[in-house]
Amino acid sequence: MGIQWIDLILFLILFLLFVSVIAVNRITTTHKVYLAFHFIMMLWPLGQFAVKLTDFPSVQLFFVNLSFVAMGMLGPGWLIFVLFLTGRSAPLKSGRILLYIAPAALCILAAMWNPQHLFLAPEAEGYTLRQYGPLFWLLTLIQYAYFFVALLNMFHALKTVTSINQRKQLATALIGMFVLTGLGLLDIFINVLLAEWLPVVPGLLALGILLSDLCFVIAIHRFGMFDILSMAQRDIFEHMATGVIVVDEDGKVLEVNRVAAPLVQVTKGDMFEMERFLAPLHVQGEVYEFLYRYNYHPHEKLQMEFSLQDSSGRHVSIQISPVLDSRKTLLGKIITFHDVSELRKLVVEMNRKNEALHERNLELIAIQDELFRANQKLEQMAVTDGLTGCFNRRYLMQQLEHEVLLNMRYQIPFSIFLFDIDHFKQINDKFGHLVGDEVLRSTAETVRSLLRRTDILARYGGEEFTVYLPHTNREQAELLAEKIMLAVGENEVQSGADKVSVTISMGVLSESSENLQFNDPKEYLREVFASADSALYKAKAEGRNRVVMAR
Repeated sequence: MGIQWIDLILFLILFLLFVSVIAVNRITTTHKVYLAFHFIMMLWPLGQFAVKLTDFPSVQLFFVNLSFVAMGMLGPGWLIFVLFLTGRSAPLKSGRILLYIAPAALCILAAMWNPQHLFLAPEAEGYTLRQYGPLFWLLTLIQYAYFFVALLNMFHALKTVTSINQRKQLATALIGMFVLTGLGLLDIFINVLLAEWLPVVPGLLALGILLSDLCFVIAIHRFGMFDILSMAQRDIFEHMATGVIVVDEDGKVLEVNRVAAPLVQVTKGDMFEMERFLAPLHVQGEVYEFLYRYNYHPHEKLQMEFSLQDSSGRHVSIQISPVLDSRKTLLGKIITFHDVSELRKLVVEMNRKNEALHERNLELIAIQDELFRANQKLEQMAVTDGLTGCFNRRYLMQQLEHEVLLNMRYQIPFSIFLFDIDHFKQINDKFGHLVGDEVLRSTAETVRSLLRRTDILARYGGEEFTVYLPHTNREQAELLAEKIMLAVGENEVQSGADKVSVTISMGVLSESSENLQFNDPKEYLREVFASADSALYKAKAEGRNRVVMAR
């Protein structure tokens, strides 16, 4: 057999491998990329063989150009295929693919143009033998640059993958790359650089293409290089708990998994009619609105819940998701069925518990309100006198300890009244204790009506009262004391047919801001009340119904 047939034999073997890959494998996206790359590789031996079958230079040039178009696309084809092989194809869009191909495409165009035979020149008026120019070496250099980038991607993928099977797949593909690269370099070295001294060895690059392609075929059949993802997707689709139907734009069922098949009672190839499916079901929601949007707005996502008419009483949620291409054209729909029975039971139970909890919360809020009012009453009782409503002595002393400290710090004057009702025992003896209590209440109310909101009126004990007046100097305190004494004297309490009026005796102590200096507030307050008490005693000794200023 002549050596000119070697390229044909290699082409036929590549063609058989091409057919076998299509015949025994499910075609995935990676398969499509591989088959396109395989087809490009087949063109090299075909062109190299065909150029030797004719003596017409123009026909020979066509087949030579065909060969070098194939050779020029080997580099970008390798790179794109390796990106798919290593799982880095996600960023590949049309623009980026064109960018990857652009350097090789420009060189191929320049080679086909072949200005001034810068790419190749015929020998003996034919292209069976040819001389190569600088454009050939540029094309070769660019191809090996592509191979170098593809090798870097392969080595990086080998370092990052953890699966032994994946490592074997990538290692087999890497061997194929080295075989093709090595035989390609050998072809250039023998048949181009040393062509003047060595005989031509045909088929070296074609042999490299064949051997590298064999590596891929071995990897496909031995390691399932392209089928793992497809098989995993199929297994997930069949064994998932959610029912799934895939229909085309006309409603023809393309796929249906085992969960959805008994529910919708359709098989692959049947027509799925939504109206017919929903007719016997108890649907929750606006079924007509749902069907209208399903039929006339196919690009929308939809959802509806229905109940099965069987003893199980199951509730199922149906969801419609359109499948669109890059131009938003409807290709089909994915219909999913989710059994939400348990979820509905949980929701019903949760609602029941929430209602019970709400009722319990209302009861607790009512109890809390009662406790709050009771606490308010207890607090009020703890600081006030039950008969007169005035503050009690305990609260007064606590407040005064705090007040005198502030008065000393900020040099604020204050005054204290200490007064009691004159001859109160005689009132009790003559009119009774009920009238006496009313006299105490009426006297306290009369004094309170003349005070400011910041003043403190407290029942000091028995018929004795105390008034604390912040921000009040001696002159102001004396005027207010006289006013209170007159108001109390004019006040009358009804006791049957009689009217009871009383007078008060009052001791007044005023502290100016300059004299406020002390160390112990308790001791200081004892001195203050002792002085006020002395003034009160003096008022009583002088005949009662009068005001005496202390100090």
